[in-house]
This record gives sequence, C-alpha cells and structure tokens, in this order.
Amino acid sequence: MFFMAKLNLENNNNPCYNWFRRSVRLYCWGDVNMIRVYLDNCCFNRPFDNQGHLRIELETKAKLKIQEMITSGELELATSYILEQENDDNPYLERKISIEGFLQFATVDIDETQEIIDIAKETMATGLKLKDSLHVACAIVAECDYLLTTDKRFLKYTDARIRLLNPIQFLFEMEGL
Repeated sequence: MFFMAKLNLENNNNPCYNWFRRSVRLYCWGDVNMIRVYLDNCCFNRPFDNQGHLRIELETKAKLKIQEMITSGELELATSYILEQENDDNPYLERKISIEGFLQFATVDIDETQEIIDIAKETMATGLKLKDSLHVACAIVAECDYLLTTDKRFLKYTDARIRLLNPIQFLFEMEGL
C-alpha cells in the first residue's frame, strides 16, 4: 500500500495505473503475456451481421481470431452481468446460444456492485449511453487491458483506465503493426 500511495497509483486515472496493475498481476500469477479482454455485445454479435460489407467481414474475421486466441489460452476473457443480460434479451436464439456458450471461456465474471454503478455514472457524464457505460465500468473493475467493440460511436470514448479498440485494431496492436 505504501508503494501505491507513494506513486499515487491508488487513483485509477493515473497513466501509470495500468502498468502497475499488469505488473502486480504478473508478480502474483506469473504470466507476463496474459492480456485480459472484454468484448461488448456488438463485438460478440458481429459474425451474425450481414457480411456483404468489407468492414463487417474484416471485423468478423478479427473477432473470430480473437475468439480462437481466447480458447487457446493466449488471451483471458472477462464477462459481466450486463453482457449476460444483453445476451439474454437477444431475440435470436442461435446467436444467444452461441454467445452464451462462448462466455463459458471467461476467467473473470463481474457482478453489479456500487463501484460499477459509480464508474458508470462517471462515464455517462461524458455522453456514453447507459449500457456502454456499464461495459466500461465492468471492464475496468475486471482489470481488463482492452475493451473490444465494433460500435464506431463507442470507440470514440477514451479513458486512461481501459483501451477501447475494434477487433482489427486490437490484432494489429498484438502484432506490433
């Protein structure tokens, strides 16, 4: 605690916070390369969208590659109550079952807490919609490195505590491009 207070890292808005958090995870769990991702509902549903547009087709391929990386243990997946709720509300049974099955690979499952609500209120003040704010809050509380979405409006949001990328950008970043 002294070390965190000395560097003022107890404030999640500090740019050093993510580095420190990942260093602590490395020290405690010993895996330097394990990156934790949170995919929002738009990202999970991308493979079911009309593939007639190049951007959608490329995002689908990138999302499926990320899914493969999760199942092979190259990435950690976090999920949350809001993602599960959105999926439960999905009127398309095939999509709902497919996404529900994949969420079983999550290593972290975040329930609603007062901390989530507080962070969501903070992010809503910047103009984000309620569900997007809840996804951001859950990803932050889950200590994710990235929140992946295919929602162009949502991608405009920035926060020092979490990186928002679309699946293509994420793969480029993983490859160092």
